[in-house]
Amino acid sequence: MAPPSAPRASEDGAPDAPPPAARPPRQRPQKKQRKGRSSPGAPAGAAGGGPRRVLPLLIATIAALAVASTSAGVYAALTTDRSGHAAPSGGPRGDAPPSAGQGDPVKVVDEGQVAPLRRVVPPDVLAAEAGSISAAKIAKIAKLKRVRDVVAVAGGAVQLQGRQVNAFAVDPSSFRSWTPPGTAKRTDLWAALAADRFVVSPDAAKQLQLTEGYEYPVVGRTVPKLTMGGSGDLGLPGINMLVSKRSGTQMGLVPNVAVLVNAPGVSPAKVVAAVRKILGGGANVVNLHDAKYQSSGTGGKATSYLDLYKQAATSCPGLSWTVLAAIGQVESDHGRNAGRSSAGALGPMQFMPATWKSYGVDGDGDGKADIMNPYDAIPGAAKYLCANGAGRGGQQLYRAIWHYNHADWYVQKVLNLARAYAARYS
Repeated sequence: MAPPSAPRASEDGAPDAPPPAARPPRQRPQKKQRKGRSSPGAPAGAAGGGPRRVLPLLIATIAALAVASTSAGVYAALTTDRSGHAAPSGGPRGDAPPSAGQGDPVKVVDEGQVAPLRRVVPPDVLAAEAGSISAAKIAKIAKLKRVRDVVAVAGGAVQLQGRQVNAFAVDPSSFRSWTPPGTAKRTDLWAALAADRFVVSPDAAKQLQLTEGYEYPVVGRTVPKLTMGGSGDLGLPGINMLVSKRSGTQMGLVPNVAVLVNAPGVSPAKVVAAVRKILGGGANVVNLHDAKYQSSGTGGKATSYLDLYKQAATSCPGLSWTVLAAIGQVESDHGRNAGRSSAGALGPMQFMPATWKSYGVDGDGDGKADIMNPYDAIPGAAKYLCANGAGRGGQQLYRAIWHYNHADWYVQKVLNLARAYAARYS
């Protein structure tokens, strides 16, 4: 286990130190003793019409993951066929299917069901092979030292509004945990996927002039008409679109073409090397912590746990964001284990509901203070600490953390982690 003096930033932006060891029972005012938390909860169709030419979806590489660009209004092709030739992208002399994206969209309304968000799983590494990654290789990746979570997804290039888009087919109930916190908490997006609608990145929605609630032909091996369910930051470079597993099967997306890996407390570069060794030289393995893949908040809007800690600390002059980050790690491992504790504590900062009634904050301005929402819970923790004198530092800071949890070992652990974060990010 890596020492706590070497935390790092996870894909969701949270400073990621080693997961906290099991902690002894403790008592706190309105944030009672916790012995453990609940575990995270966790067909093809034929398009109508005459004969059409379709895009080959046999993926040979995702080497251009970070190169997909909307700056010129055209998405870079990320796929090739097995001969190594680029998949046709439409236009003059191209093999684009007729009428893709043409005609008036049809307004449709449908409802889907999706499991509630119970944790956040920041992806550290994204890997893809030419075809489906075998179950044996996925199992080997899952058994790598310090790897905590692995998810395999279907994917490929499809055409939407006459342009090539890179899509993943996912289970919305489980995959939402792998997206940035602002997207993960948006149940409307995941319910849309559960209802077989599609979700795109904001750039894709803008460039392709898509309208939520309208139906569009999506061109793969077949051309189903799918409804746009919304847009949100997907947090995956070059991936512009998510569809349901059923829609992915219908369009012929390649099963298990890519894997996302979460390995907290270990260098992502080491994970990349280990995964590449398992998949072989033909695979493309991406370190998602590279600066070129990182997104940041715009217009003052936080897009990561790191942003949220820093932003929330400004509400309490004198309080360092590193204290909030340390508490966020100890309490829920930065949202990865935000479910209800045996004592009833909830959310990424593990508030008791009674305490939340006094200190809950509507951090994202949606009209409610949601104990499970990191945009609300982290500012709520800052408010709670500040009310107990955390901004004055020294012994007042010590007492404020002690009020968060009545245990000296807890205070020492938080302060040590805070110092480690300060050293890492100074």
